[in-house]
Amino acid sequence: MQRSNLAEKQQQPKASRGLLKSIKRGAIVRPVRVVLYGPEGIGKSTFAANAPSPIFLGAEEGTSQLDVARLPEPRCWQDVLDAIDELATEDHDFKTLVLDTLDWLEPLCWQEVCRTGGKENVEDFGFGKGYVAALDLWRGLLARIDAMRNAKGLHVVALAHTWIRPFNNPVGDNFDRYELKLHTKSSGLWKEWCDALLFSQYETFTKKLDGGKVRAVSTGARVVHTTRNAAWDAKSRYPLPETIALDWSEFWGAVERGAPDSPERLSAAIASMLDAVPADTRKRVEAAIAKASGNAVELARIANRLSAIVNSQE
Repeated sequence: MQRSNLAEKQQQPKASRGLLKSIKRGAIVRPVRVVLYGPEGIGKSTFAANAPSPIFLGAEEGTSQLDVARLPEPRCWQDVLDAIDELATEDHDFKTLVLDTLDWLEPLCWQEVCRTGGKENVEDFGFGKGYVAALDLWRGLLARIDAMRNAKGLHVVALAHTWIRPFNNPVGDNFDRYELKLHTKSSGLWKEWCDALLFSQYETFTKKLDGGKVRAVSTGARVVHTTRNAAWDAKSRYPLPETIALDWSEFWGAVERGAPDSPERLSAAIASMLDAVPADTRKRVEAAIAKASGNAVELARIANRLSAIVNSQE
């Protein structure tokens, strides 16, 4: 009898919560979460300084040449958390939080792990346990950052340096690639969290010389890559071109557009820049245009790379 009553209760439909009536459609516009990494001196801090009303948190000497607002330089992990909490709760006019840099903050994270764990060094925990504990602290920081972002609507730009690390390729020969200059566990967490992982470098081409040797030739243009390949990690939850100039306005403009411009407008933009580049560059661009055959995505990529070259010459 009891089983019969239980079965009847299980079969009875639950009262509607009206969830289907609350369905929302369309893209949700939210502040961006960007991780930008690249070699020292390429202009990562300048990129972030051109974001809307930025406030920098990190080492003071990293932005000494820039006229930007800075929070007091953190001396311990709690200083970092307190800074985030104040941005989340106090009245202010800042619109972008810049962490400069993640690899500068990481030793503070390890220091806190050692303080609470009673160890001298993060390696003293053994078997990677110190880095697992550090990962928990990073997660707590990201939770605070997201709470601040939701409360105040701030963009978040986290900057980091890069290093070259060996990659164990499971399907072929091993090779080296650029990586975030963080411990592997921490790096994976930040890459998963962000909306856009951007790799910055000087635009470089290879040129084959007599005898079969290959020489790298740099245009001097500072560019950002938005998609992953064998040499670096990158991603974007926005429909960005694969390569854009290392400039906040270029990045934000691409985010707002959400899709490439028309082929006609892109071709006109390219044509307007061709006179400003050397003849050999113009030939490469013209060949690339012919190969694109009116494809808007390819033309957008050409326009962005050409813009980066032109801006670097100014």
